[in-house]
Amino acid sequence: MQVVCLVWGILAVLGMFVAQFPCLGALNWINVPFSAAGLIVSLITVATTQDPRKGPAVAGLALCAVAAVLGTIRLMVGGGLL
Repeated sequence: MQVVCLVWGILAVLGMFVAQFPCLGALNWINVPFSAAGLIVSLITVATTQDPRKGPAVAGLALCAVAAVLGTIRLMVGGGLL
């Protein structure tokens, strides 16, 4: 499950980078909820995993958080469209 969190975070950050290009900012309307869902899954995984090596889950948590915050800021700056 930890690898799933990491991959989810990587996909969220990639989607955020694509949405930074002009005329593709509306992609954040899809990417922000995707990142929020990954954030929730990562939080649950970090909280319930008994393995002391939680690195991939924590990395996925951080990546999803960054993608959600920056995507939300990009939506506010672009008026939700650009």
